[in-house]
Amino acid sequence: TIKILNDDDALELFKSTLPGASSSFVQVAASKASIRARAVEALRGAHRAAPLSDRSGLNFLVLALTGKKAMGQGGFDKVIKMCDEMVATLKTEQVDDDNKKEYCATQFDTTDDSKKALERKIADH
Repeated sequence: TIKILNDDDALELFKSTLPGASSSFVQVAASKASIRARAVEALRGAHRAAPLSDRSGLNFLVLALTGKKAMGQGGFDKVIKMCDEMVATLKTEQVDDDNKKEYCATQFDTTDDSKKALERKIADH
C-alpha cells in the first residue's frame, strides 16, 4: 500500500480531483424564516401524499415549525446566549485565577526568603 500511495500516478489522480482555479464555491444565505417556510411547504406536500395513518406526525411537525415559540425567539438562541455568558464568566475567572497564582508565587518566595534568613540566624547562634 505504501508503494501505491507514493506512486506518481496516484499523485496525478489526486491532483486531478482537486478543484481548479476555474471552479469556486458560491455562498448562499438563507434566513431562518425562509428555511422554516420551505420546511413547512415540504411537510405539507408530504402530508398530502401520506397515508391517513401517518398524517398526525406530519401535522405535529408543521405545528412545531409554525407555532408561536418557533416564530418568536429561535430554538437555540437562548442556549447560545447562555453559552456565551458562560464563556465570558470563565474568561473573567481565568484572569482572577492567574492573578491569584502570581500573588501566591510571590508570597511563597517571600516566605521562603524569610525561612532561609531565620535558618541562617539560628545556625549563626
